[in-house]
Amino acid sequence: MSTSNTISILGSTGSVGCSTLAVIDENPQYKIYALSANNNTDLLHAQCLKYKPRYAVVADEQAFPKMKALLAQSDIDTELLTGENALSKIASDEHVDTVMAAIVGAAGLESTLAAVSSGKRVLLANKEALVMTGDLLKAAARSSGAALLPIDSEHNAIFQCLPHSDTCLSKEQFSFVEKVVLTASGGPFLNTPSDEFEQISPDQACRHPKWSMGRKISVDSATMMNKGLEFIEACHLFELEPERVEVVIHPQSIIHSMVYYRDGSVLAQMANPDMRIPIASGLAWPQRINSGASPLDLISQESLQFLEPDLIKFPCLRLGIEAAQQGGTAPAILNAANEIAVAAFLDRKVSFPQIPLIIEAVRSQIPCEAAVSLAIIRDVDQQARILSNELILKDFS
Repeated sequence: MSTSNTISILGSTGSVGCSTLAVIDENPQYKIYALSANNNTDLLHAQCLKYKPRYAVVADEQAFPKMKALLAQSDIDTELLTGENALSKIASDEHVDTVMAAIVGAAGLESTLAAVSSGKRVLLANKEALVMTGDLLKAAARSSGAALLPIDSEHNAIFQCLPHSDTCLSKEQFSFVEKVVLTASGGPFLNTPSDEFEQISPDQACRHPKWSMGRKISVDSATMMNKGLEFIEACHLFELEPERVEVVIHPQSIIHSMVYYRDGSVLAQMANPDMRIPIASGLAWPQRINSGASPLDLISQESLQFLEPDLIKFPCLRLGIEAAQQGGTAPAILNAANEIAVAAFLDRKVSFPQIPLIIEAVRSQIPCEAAVSLAIIRDVDQQARILSNELILKDFS
């Protein structure tokens, strides 16, 4: 497969989007066709000045006037669009080869699906799209011939440790795999006693010891829901039963994941904790390009540790594993409840330990059903969001 050079970045002002642009700075053969942000108009404008994309999109329509005024003052020929349909347009545009799907949460679902359905090379940094739609997204990739390349460091590590005949992985390719192991840093509270969790502030939860990420993803890492969502994603992406996926705590974040083969071999991908590395891997696959990241120096590294996760201390990981085992709409319910609970925590409306309690309460009240259509998934997602907000107001405020 040849390298695809014309790129739309969905979520260009987020941490993954900025890292993608940093990799492109190292590799001028890649051309930016479109950039998008939710409402960070200042950074999006600065990116437009530098990369001169054909299109810029602000998903938040209230941010449109400011962005329009900024572009009007600039000597660049970038057309401004707004709304969810605009995101789908730049994801499926015939001039685009590669789409970086880096919008956080369910907000990235429609545009990611549009990119996959259009047969693009899709760099999947939005794990929620696969968590929510699972089999539907994989079926769309098979139908369109899209290349679905994981950008989460853990799933990208697994991808790099596997032999490939194409980029839409099938069960047949995993007949020789015993299991895959997702490594987890354990987040900022790995060694914090659980009786101190009640006092955790949003700023503390967002101080990840190894990774620089957005606030929502940082909180997910602190609760270990991020690993629960990655567990679900791994089951869908690699078409593995939940019992063939394992999570191991690895605080140093040097080994990003491992693949255990039936012959006893274990292949692991190692690198410094830097998102530019999996991004470069996805952009150039099956080739290799310079990511701009520092090379790994094993001699100077601290000793590598591996620990069993504590599912009592971090119940969000347990909830993610249970949702993967249940299947159907359970992952979509989990994801929606988590997004609302995390937003409430960041707004200081609920405490850190209440996040998993809200999610568990929502899961217990919304029946799981087969996720056979996007309409069903959208409906259950909305139900879970409404119920989460009601519970927060009634029982958790």
